[in-house]
Amino acid sequence: MKPSLIIIFLAILSSGFEQQEITAMPIKHIISDDHIKIAYDHYQAGHSKVLIIAPGFYNNKDTYLFKKIAQSFFTQYDIILFDFRGHGKSTGAFEWTASEANDLASVIKYAKEQRYEKIGVMGFSLGAAISLIEASHNQDIDTLIIVSAPFDFWKINYHFWKPEMIADLKLNLGPKGRGKSIRPGHPFNKKIKPIDIVDQISPIPVLFIHGQKDWLISYRHSIRLYKKAIRPKELVIIPDAGHAEKIYDSNPEIFEDICLRWLEKTL
Repeated sequence: MKPSLIIIFLAILSSGFEQQEITAMPIKHIISDDHIKIAYDHYQAGHSKVLIIAPGFYNNKDTYLFKKIAQSFFTQYDIILFDFRGHGKSTGAFEWTASEANDLASVIKYAKEQRYEKIGVMGFSLGAAISLIEASHNQDIDTLIIVSAPFDFWKINYHFWKPEMIADLKLNLGPKGRGKSIRPGHPFNKKIKPIDIVDQISPIPVLFIHGQKDWLISYRHSIRLYKKAIRPKELVIIPDAGHAEKIYDSNPEIFEDICLRWLEKTL
């Protein structure tokens, strides 16, 4: 069985399993152009700029680490944290990046309506892939932080034998995994490959971040994306770091410093 089919199979099996949720804000929704209700939390402190955080597969706005990430940047920026379709409190089924750019587009439109001076987007894993896809044609984005993105969904690595995979499993089954779930849709719908559109993002600045020990999506994915992207761009590979939000979990100060330096320059 191909690795991509393995992960889809595991996701379908896990779709009926949802850990106990942590306390969340009252539910609010934005309606996407294709009529999906997108749940979001809007952390407001009167900042003139906003950072939109796009979680990855099997994550949502109410999970422990994404709430912590939102809080880390809230001192500098207002934050919009949301659930992609098929996750958390949003409706619909997750279509594996085939339709989710509509979700992000609706959140960006909402942020624009709030009259922020600038809008940044921080995406993780498949949320990062979706962020690249949307940024290739949405000039309302002022800067991008792309964490652990694949250059192609069907080229994800799935190195199950690596120690970081066990660390991820422990995290997902422990207190930090509370609230995670997914309602999977059809995995074989046509998808845009991030590697095919990454050179269309400029002049939006893009920062690629990847953990060198990522077992799921090798750091070489970010290298390929970075090489094809057009300036302004930067690439940071973090040693001894794993996949997506696990980079923040194991290296919060390093992650925050890298991101804040980038946002100070570009947002």
